[in-house]
Amino acid sequence: MGKTAFIFPGQGAQYVGMAKDFYDTIPVCQETIKLAGEVSGLDMEALLFEENENINITEYTQIAMLAAEAAMLKAVEEKGIKPDVTAGLSLGEYGALLTAGVMDLADVFRLVRKRGIYMQEEYPQGGAMSAILGLDTDTIEKICEETEGQVSVANYNCPGQTVITGEENAVARAAEKLAEAGAKRCVSLKVSGPFHSPLLAGAGEKLKVELENVTVNDIKVPYLANVTADYVTDKAQVKDLLARQVASSVRWQQSVEKMIADGVTTFIEIGPGKTLAGFMRKINRDVTVINIEKVEDLEKLEALK
Repeated sequence: MGKTAFIFPGQGAQYVGMAKDFYDTIPVCQETIKLAGEVSGLDMEALLFEENENINITEYTQIAMLAAEAAMLKAVEEKGIKPDVTAGLSLGEYGALLTAGVMDLADVFRLVRKRGIYMQEEYPQGGAMSAILGLDTDTIEKICEETEGQVSVANYNCPGQTVITGEENAVARAAEKLAEAGAKRCVSLKVSGPFHSPLLAGAGEKLKVELENVTVNDIKVPYLANVTADYVTDKAQVKDLLARQVASSVRWQQSVEKMIADGVTTFIEIGPGKTLAGFMRKINRDVTVINIEKVEDLEKLEALK
């Protein structure tokens, strides 16, 4: 029997109403979302469940997404399902931290609230990100390096989909060159900052200071860091990797390939949307992906017991 991984999506998958049925029907899920509200000082129910524009503003999106994912994780854990390994894309790495038992829930909520604020404020000029479809990563990296201004790879999502990030003009210039080099499409992303760019290094430094106040527990479930696409084996590495993650490339494809090479055959995507399942179809169609987004999805887990 193959191994099981819990995986968590990042910013961009959010929507109003995510985790509402979990909140309404499972007490531990409601407690989790209420704790996120207490720790962050936000009306989490209003942010998650009532029509509002804040849900798509980074400083609010991040805590909202994590509150939803943490609630869903609690529901999965109540079903008695335990993973062999865990990982999350960008913000989703904090869901993996919770799965791994690396930090307490309140501390993670506090950190992610600060992370969202720091990332929102670090580069007020806006910056830009663009998804490059149908071009190899070597070509993308080379063109980014040759382009004037700050532009680099933000996300290695899956074969044929790489995201670039940086200064608005530099991203536009690079996208033009990438189209000429054979990219099928260059899709400008609706974001409020140049995420996972060196332009956000200052936000990472602020997060590092915040991390000094957090206790890191022993790692109970192996997890992979976005920065290295490798397992974090020493808890002393955790804080540095989280601080660096803000301004570093997210090596998601490499992380998934590593897990599959180590025998993972079932991936349980916990959180809103099916973004990671979509990437998985491009990375390896032979593995099983189970999406947990609604309460009824929990029934899919019965086969794993």
